[in-house]
Amino acid sequence: MKVSLAISTILLTCDSTSAWTSSFRIHNNQRLSSTTLFAKRYAKVAKPEPKPTMNSEIQLETIRVVVDSGKGGKDDTLGIMSPSEAMVKAKELGGLDLIMINPNGDPPVCKIVDYSKWRYQRERNAKEKKKNSKASEVKEVKMSYKIDVHDYNVRVKAATKFINQGNRVKLTVMFKGREVQHDKLGYELLNKVATDMEKLCVMDTKPKRAGMTLTCFVSPRPEVLKAINEKKRAEEKAKKKKQKSSKEDAAAAAVAAVAVTEVQEQIQVEEEEEVDVAALLEDDDDDENDDDSESTLDGLLEGDALMNDLFG
Repeated sequence: MKVSLAISTILLTCDSTSAWTSSFRIHNNQRLSSTTLFAKRYAKVAKPEPKPTMNSEIQLETIRVVVDSGKGGKDDTLGIMSPSEAMVKAKELGGLDLIMINPNGDPPVCKIVDYSKWRYQRERNAKEKKKNSKASEVKEVKMSYKIDVHDYNVRVKAATKFINQGNRVKLTVMFKGREVQHDKLGYELLNKVATDMEKLCVMDTKPKRAGMTLTCFVSPRPEVLKAINEKKRAEEKAKKKKQKSSKEDAAAAAVAAVAVTEVQEQIQVEEEEEVDVAALLEDDDDDENDDDSESTLDGLLEGDALMNDLFG
């Protein structure tokens, strides 16, 4: 009886092992690692951007129609019209699409544009914005409860630098051994730092003790974050302006190069014409010389005839 139970237990174990092994196989009999299965199971699927309402899908009475100005600024308004009239206008402008960009407007706003280019530009702007937008980090400033004045000023200067960058700051007071008995001095030190920096930041949480450390967090004030964002926007605007000016300079240089080429070609044509005129003048001189020599020869021949008549 015991032998049969042992055999059945072994068979059940083998069956469960084979089933577990087969679960790690796919249709082409290739084994997958546990890491791969975890990644396949819990991977986040990127959701595609929903397609906007466009062309015949726009079922409204009237819409406000805009079109790209071509100068990189605000769009030009074509007026308020029906979707059918706007689609006719889109075809007249080169077979473009009519895309709804603001359904909540009064009336809703639609834009005449090439859908593929519009989508590419949106994806490009989103990537650029994601690249430029830097998430706020948590910086840490450590100190001792018996810190000197100079070292204290250095820590405050470092925390101020982090706050002006738009980051949160973790203020930490460290204790060693029996120094933890003086945690009251640590609370006073953190409150002093927060008071000295109250124009730039606010204390998010009250100081908390965890083991041999005492910590609290401070965050930039809204006006500080606003100034940081305005500075970033100004830098981006200056960068775009510089790029635009460089493009304009390149276009002007190209136009100047074309003008110089045209002038050179015109000068070359004029030189060739002068050479042709000189060659024609030389040919005329040669013809006149030939005529003079022939007339002289005829005169000599006539003189010989006269002499023969006189003395013949």
